[in-house]
Amino acid sequence: MPPPSLPFEQPILELEQKLRELRQFSEEQDIDVSGEVQRIEEKIRELRRKIYAELTPWQKVQVARHPQRPYARDYIALAMTDFVELHGDRRHADDAAIVGGFATLRGRRIMVIGTQKGRDTKSNVQCHFGCAYPEGYRKALRLMQLAAKFGRPILTLIDTPGAYPGIESEERHIAEAIAVNLREMFALPVPIVVCVIGEGGSGGALGIGVGDRVLILEHAYYSVISPEGCAAILWKDRVYADRAAEVLKLTARDLLGLGIVDEVVPEPDGGAHADPPRAAATLADAVVRALDELGGIPSERRLEERYRKFRRHGVWTEADPPPPAQEPGGGPAAEPFVPAKG
Repeated sequence: MPPPSLPFEQPILELEQKLRELRQFSEEQDIDVSGEVQRIEEKIRELRRKIYAELTPWQKVQVARHPQRPYARDYIALAMTDFVELHGDRRHADDAAIVGGFATLRGRRIMVIGTQKGRDTKSNVQCHFGCAYPEGYRKALRLMQLAAKFGRPILTLIDTPGAYPGIESEERHIAEAIAVNLREMFALPVPIVVCVIGEGGSGGALGIGVGDRVLILEHAYYSVISPEGCAAILWKDRVYADRAAEVLKLTARDLLGLGIVDEVVPEPDGGAHADPPRAAATLADAVVRALDELGGIPSERRLEERYRKFRRHGVWTEADPPPPAQEPGGGPAAEPFVPAKG
């Protein structure tokens, strides 16, 4: 069965099919076609590079959701060693949508916490398609506080459509769990590096998203709402998701320009799912650079900068109001009716 593909990858798939047929022909007929094989391989690389360099915002959302894209456990396995997973929030239950524990990254002992999706129906149901319950965020906070107790830096890996939206979440106070995480993460004295590795959906992402450095993979996205949800609200139809993705400014480059993230981590040609080991190595390099930089900053100053960093989000300036409109006779126009408050 061929691996899942995205619609805009069809030209690549056609060339790869031709390449397979050519190799099969070469084996069956015992004919040397190595030159032609090399030419097609180079054409595939160039085409993949070109397509992924020109992705629209909606196509980037599709890449971020690719079922073969590396998830938190994949990055832990590929880039870290000595991982000791910790479970439970010590109040209600363990949540498979949040994975975390102590690990070693390039010789540095850290606490790594991430949202986790599944690869098939069974594992997706087990981890709620990457949507954490309140106990998931409370588990994450417990692990972060444990990291602070032992003086270990924290790395969070975000890949979630959002927090779990069901009745059970409301019954166990999902909004309170996320709000407490936001408050407490501002006060944790150890360095915190956040990385959006796939989907960064609203408060579900922000619940483990407060840090000194916020990184994002090149084809990941970070948004207050999904493009489909935005389209349903603004245009009453999810078919306009591509238009919503554009106006939401949710791509890595948009977010860097807006100051929401600090660094865009490049992905291999064809996305992280095309070469997970290389994607993991590149991410590890970026995290290590951030940790080394943060390690030289005194704790009090780092906390102050962390606070100011997030306070700058959403700041705007107001222009002077336009001059009053003029009636045709030259006098001022009537004041617009403004309903009284209360």
